[in-house]
Amino acid sequence: MVATPIGNLEDITMRALQTLRDVDVIACEDTRHTQRLLTRYDIHKRLIACHAHNETASAAGIVKLLGEGQSVAFVSDAGTPGISDPGARVVNSVRKAGFTIIPIPGVSALTTIVSVSGFIGKAFLFEGFLSPRAGRRRKRLEQLLERDEAFILYESPFRVVKLLEELAQLAPTRLVLVGREMTKTFEEFVEGNAAEVAENYANRDSIKGELVVCVSPVQVCAEED
Repeated sequence: MVATPIGNLEDITMRALQTLRDVDVIACEDTRHTQRLLTRYDIHKRLIACHAHNETASAAGIVKLLGEGQSVAFVSDAGTPGISDPGARVVNSVRKAGFTIIPIPGVSALTTIVSVSGFIGKAFLFEGFLSPRAGRRRKRLEQLLERDEAFILYESPFRVVKLLEELAQLAPTRLVLVGREMTKTFEEFVEGNAAEVAENYANRDSIKGELVVCVSPVQVCAEED
């Protein structure tokens, strides 16, 4: 399981590159996306697709390849596999088949936002993507805001304004940090209370890139006040 960059292609470890050079096959979420990374480092390998819609079948195919004595690296489109990305079914299938699974650690959008938040504390909850359904999303937000620790969400540019508006309605003074296009050319971090951050994004003509939303624990609000 190989972690790959979330944007800047230089954010890859030497061990990850060596692993990608050494294996026989690379299983990836999007072959076109992974090919760009491999081309950047002059790596030429057989690629097979393994994404959310075919992960179960692909996992069986990977087990078959391992049974034939081939080595396989698994990568998602960005970051560490298995974190709001395909990978869990592959890991379970490979482990049940008796083969060794080796993590090749590296960058993750989750740890990237935590490192620059300044208000996480000792614990945080990673929720990933909330439901696109308004009722379910709001209910889960209410549950998360009732907890003591900070929480982190992933969101698309098409739904982030609505998410931030709901945060502002439910907890307007809660500190929020939004990371957008992290490690890329137009990397941006916007911090403030929920109402301020929601207004910032609501006033934009367009929003591009995936986003990570970090919400502070209640105690931080009290300290700031």
